[in-house]
Amino acid sequence: MNKDNVTSCQANGKKCPLKSVGDFFRKPFFSDYRTLAVLWVILTLVAAFTKGGLDGTKLNNFSIYRMVFYHLLDFKSLYLYYPEEYHDHNLYGPFFSLIIAPYAVMPRIVGLIAWLLSLTALMYATILKMPLDKGAKIVIMWVVTNEMMSAMQMAQFNVAIAAFVVCAYISIRKDRVGWSALFVALGTMTKLYGIVALPLILFTKKKWKFAGWFVLWMAVMFVLPMFISSPEYVIGQYREWALTIIDKNDINVAVGFNTASNYYQNISVLGMTHRITQLEFSDLWILGPACLLFLLPFVRFSQYRYHAFQWGVVASAHMCIILFSTGSESSGYIIAMLGVAIWYVSAPWQRSGWDLFLLIFAIVIASFGTSDLMPSVIKRGFIRPYSLKALPVLLVWLKLLWEMCTVNYANPYPTRSSQKS
Repeated sequence: MNKDNVTSCQANGKKCPLKSVGDFFRKPFFSDYRTLAVLWVILTLVAAFTKGGLDGTKLNNFSIYRMVFYHLLDFKSLYLYYPEEYHDHNLYGPFFSLIIAPYAVMPRIVGLIAWLLSLTALMYATILKMPLDKGAKIVIMWVVTNEMMSAMQMAQFNVAIAAFVVCAYISIRKDRVGWSALFVALGTMTKLYGIVALPLILFTKKKWKFAGWFVLWMAVMFVLPMFISSPEYVIGQYREWALTIIDKNDINVAVGFNTASNYYQNISVLGMTHRITQLEFSDLWILGPACLLFLLPFVRFSQYRYHAFQWGVVASAHMCIILFSTGSESSGYIIAMLGVAIWYVSAPWQRSGWDLFLLIFAIVIASFGTSDLMPSVIKRGFIRPYSLKALPVLLVWLKLLWEMCTVNYANPYPTRSSQKS
């Protein structure tokens, strides 16, 4: 906020509305962890009953999840369509059947509530454990609150994927490479997205130990489902998983050109580009340069030691998961918005007005762009047809890359400490 405007308001004996708003949101109520905890629990319970119904049967995603466990027990395909049980089909790895098992055996509504509360608790605890100051963590919680609600309404496991990447980094910071490798493996063996956290290995001196733990955890997760089924069956399911992902990608690519489709997938830079231009070309023309841009900051070996630079990698990974995946959907933006929030609060310098604008732009368009709070003429006329949810996240990601490629984190311009050393 411009201090000159505040001074002008005071000099004219007027009450500055911007200052009043700022003072209101600085009240202890809004910066209390308990406020966020209660709010998140309430939103989670609201999502459970409004989307799942009183018996929990109406939330399709949870029906898919819980039946993965029973299909594994019955040696059925985990990836076929079962229209008598649910719509769509499973896209998670065979190991996911063990993660969902405790919730699948509960009465359906109890299992749904327990599942959603577990995801909420995981994200809440992950943010609390971040080695950032309290103000930064409170900002992160408020920024992702709407996306948490969206994810809960769809029972989305993407909440866990977002948390796993952060947990992997926190474990690296604590020199617990075995735990870090575990979180990377969990994200990889359930939805593949977790593999983007693998570059965190560069921030530990125990690279070979990390690699060894990662291979071990991957092997354990590969084998574990076999204990309640059979090796032949599980190996066959991994083959089906690979083919299902390829088929799903082909469907999402085709949908990426349709500005009138109700099948709202590929909400990424890929989908946005195709929908705006209506040009047919290989996504590799985007993915190739994007991969190079993601890797570009890693040539700055001298910056690896600085925590703010490391946080930049974590934020970049979160945004890339959504920006460059044809499977990106609205309820998956909890991953991207967590990355946006980390970008904003982890810089060791005072954020500029332009940075604040980017943050607000991301909240308004990427987070609330497809909600009922957005005017229908904007939502249905521009944001949905052209996948514009991806636009502000892309701008933040490019700004982050510029910072990571140009700023000397040893002596950044204007100083402000927003992280613990």
